[in-house]
Amino acid sequence: MTERFSVGDHVLWNSEAGYVHGTITKIHTKDVEFKGRTRRCSPDDPQYEITSDTTDHVAMHKGEALTKI
Repeated sequence: MTERFSVGDHVLWNSEAGYVHGTITKIHTKDVEFKGRTRRCSPDDPQYEITSDTTDHVAMHKGEALTKI
């Protein structure tokens, strides 16, 4: 099972530009539109909205892509 995260958790993920770290700002448990695409989310498989610590970039990832730091 994938680790569960909470709003405010500091996490790390691998992007095409390298590793990025940021803070979880929202947890989505229902399908949501994000940057023009539908993201599939459920209570058993949430997606996490994360704001980068170094830029204003906002990303959304499943828990399996994140590591708590």
